[in-house]
Formats: sequence, structure tokens, C-alpha cells
Amino acid sequence: MTRRRRKKQGTVVSSLIVLIAILWGVFTKAGSDPNGSQFLRDFTGNNDEHVTNTISDASKAKTNYGGLSPTDYQKLANLNFKSGSRAYTEVNHDKSTLVKGAWKINRVIYSNLDSLNRTSRSNTAFLEKRNVANDSLRVRQYVEPTGWHYNHRNGTQIYNRGHLIAYSVSAGIDQSGNYDPRNQSGDQNNPKNLFTQSAYSNQKIQTIFEAKVRRALRQNKRVIYQATAVFRGNELMARGVNLQAVSTDGSLNFNVYLYNVQPGYVFNYNNGRAKVDRQMQVNE
Repeated sequence: MTRRRRKKQGTVVSSLIVLIAILWGVFTKAGSDPNGSQFLRDFTGNNDEHVTNTISDASKAKTNYGGLSPTDYQKLANLNFKSGSRAYTEVNHDKSTLVKGAWKINRVIYSNLDSLNRTSRSNTAFLEKRNVANDSLRVRQYVEPTGWHYNHRNGTQIYNRGHLIAYSVSAGIDQSGNYDPRNQSGDQNNPKNLFTQSAYSNQKIQTIFEAKVRRALRQNKRVIYQATAVFRGNELMARGVNLQAVSTDGSLNFNVYLYNVQPGYVFNYNNGRAKVDRQMQVNE
């Protein structure tokens, strides 16, 4: 009986030692990263120091404010546009996967470019009324995102520098994603926020959804807006862009995928070059 009792006590002591070791490791790790900043950097690919200011709101970025899974983005990347089809399609029954309760502080989380210098990770904006921008403050754009080519088609505009987080809702947002009232011109030449987009997709389709966001902001609603350029494999031009938004009161809620296509042209998405194809039709 004594031996059994001693054996049992030894087992309890061993278990306590293991538990203490585990807890020590957890607290040591937390102590070295008290704000969870490494978690946010791993999720967004963002190594900038400013991310430490966002931890109270998004230290568990993926679970706290949502978004599509890598598998979902892969499915979108594999979609092939068929001539005559609609320029965009609903995702998740047109319902955002963002968590509306995640809105805490007015800011934008910009993700770093990937190894090919593409904006292939999501940018997520926590917006309010003061972010609606004055269009008169636009400046000349000079950033050349991957797959970029200048327009040389008899005056026909084919390419745009597409903003993931629209200029029109970026008043006061600096390139670190923080709100600065002195920066009313907004974010216009941020490489982390630009991708090569067809003029049609940018000017005819994306503006539809950006207008919905602006309307909600002007109604003094708080909005979470996320945009993700979707690339297939190592291609330098995005196949499309996923846009989704939700207001904190739930009145604004959409989730769409816009094909990166241009009527009358087809793209080589490997390098972004366009070729005339009069058979290519796009239904708005």
C-alpha cells in the first residue's frame, strides 16, 4: 500500500513539473510578444512597426475580423471567365465573411507584397465617415504594379492602377494605415494597395461596390471593407479581385468577385499583356 501511495505521489509530482514547464513556455512566449504583434505580422505578412498599434483590435486577425480561406481564394483563382458572362459573381451568397463586431479603431491594415511583389494578400479597412475623400485632392499615380503596361491602343484605355482600398474612402489614412487628419489626400501611391486592373473592371464594376461603401459611410455607419487581388499560381496579373464589406449595424453586407477582364481584349495573365479580341464580350 505504501509503495502504491508513493508511486501515485511520484506521478502527481511529475505531472505538476510538466504542467509548470508548459505554462512557463507559454508565458515566456507571451512576454516576448506581449501585444501579439508577431501573430499579426505572420497573418498579414507585415513587418512594419506600426502593426503593434493595432493589436488591441486585431491581434487575432484571421479569427477576429474574418475573410475567406486560402482554399476559397484558390477556387476563385481557378475560375475562367467566359465571353458574354457577367463581369462579377457573388461569393458566399453575397454575404460577407467579415466579423462586424471587429470594428474598433479607424485604420487600414495593409499586407506586405509577396515574394513576386504582388498584392496577393488581403487589405482590410476599418472605416468611418471622415474617410470619405475629396476627389479634388487626387495626385498623379506613378507606381507600376506587377503585370503593368501603359495604354497604347489608339486611345483606348485598357489598364488602370486598381486600388484595393479605394482612394475615395481613404481620407486621413497614411501609408502605414494609421489615421492622420493632416493627410486628407488619402492613400494614392502605396505599392501595398495597387494592382494591375482592367479599366473596365475598375471604372465600371468596382465603382459600384465602392459607392455602396461611401453611401454607408456618409450615413455615419462604421464599415469593415476588405479587398483581395486574386492571382493564379505565379501569374503577375490578377485574375480578379474579391471585395467584401459589412457595416457594424449589418445594413451594408456584400461579398463579390470581380473578373479582371476588358471587352474587346484578352490578357496574358502571366505578364499582363493584352491582345485584341473582338469576340470578347463582358456583361455588366
